[in-house]
Amino acid sequence: MKFIPKFLLRAAAVAVCLASTMFPAGCNRGRGRVLEIAYVSGVQANLRDHVAAVYEKAGVVKNGERVEVLDHDRRFVKVRTATGVTGWVEQRYLVGQDVFDQIQKLTADNRNDPVQAQGATRNDTNLHVEPGRDSDHLYQISSGEKLSLLKRGTAEKPGAVAPPSRSATPGSNPQDRKQPVPVVEDWWLVRDSHNRVGWVLARMIDLDIPLDVAQYAEGQRIVAFFVLNQVQDGDKKVAQYLTVVTEPKDGLPFDFNQIRVFTWNVKRHRYETAYRERMEGVLPVTVSQENFDKEGLLPVFTIRVQDDNGNVTERKYKLNTPIVRRVYGPGEEPQRTVSRKAVSRKAVNRKAKRRR
Repeated sequence: MKFIPKFLLRAAAVAVCLASTMFPAGCNRGRGRVLEIAYVSGVQANLRDHVAAVYEKAGVVKNGERVEVLDHDRRFVKVRTATGVTGWVEQRYLVGQDVFDQIQKLTADNRNDPVQAQGATRNDTNLHVEPGRDSDHLYQISSGEKLSLLKRGTAEKPGAVAPPSRSATPGSNPQDRKQPVPVVEDWWLVRDSHNRVGWVLARMIDLDIPLDVAQYAEGQRIVAFFVLNQVQDGDKKVAQYLTVVTEPKDGLPFDFNQIRVFTWNVKRHRYETAYRERMEGVLPVTVSQENFDKEGLLPVFTIRVQDDNGNVTERKYKLNTPIVRRVYGPGEEPQRTVSRKAVSRKAVNRKAKRRR
């Protein structure tokens, strides 16, 4: 066996390790290799220098931050930030690329959706990829952040059931009254101040509707509201509103069941109800302007009405303050209305014929 000088052995070891930095087959195989991409779903989380009860803080990652996953160890993940800082973070603070992609898709698909109302969050809340408390979420929205409301959705509340009904309709099975009924909650698809789109629990949002209009809700829930136009009252301009309201409960099969138009009385300096109508409607509602010859340019709004079979038709209305009228399109005909006096006369005539 030939004698090899120590300095040559040391040089060979260094050469092998240097080669391993370029080729994964050398020393420390797999270390530093990116396994996947993840995103921080918590408000922020500490990076640990190693997984142990006692550790040093290596850095901090914040909500929405993109990180590279380098290793897994039970409930911890080793990550590398965009600035090159590495450390271990709890798995529960991270979501995968698929969740990020779903948020991106929601944002792109609903980029041009008409805004149904403006609101603000009551508390810190999460931006989910679909309605449901257990659905994935990425971004967290701070309390008081302004939101644009786009669509309504519903989802069952996990682990919650409504109390069984104590009443039954004639002919119904008494056993049906004892069956637990899932609690269904309303959700809103929203766009936040950073133009990110996702689902938020509806009860976490307060609408930014003026109190002068909100006070006329009469115990109903205002679902959406729209500024139709403005009128001049002295030295100020006052907005006139269309509101869309429903019953004060979640999980209904329609988005709203009544519309109301509030116009401003310039003589009495107050809002008054100019129009109301009941129907089962679905969002979105759209508002625009249209020229009506002698009447000039007027605000118009279109609502979508749903019949018992789930078919949806559109109805258009115009506001010529303080009058609201239906605008009929080609092939549409106004519904004939019969006065109460005419109905009474017909009833009297029928009774008279029977006596003869």
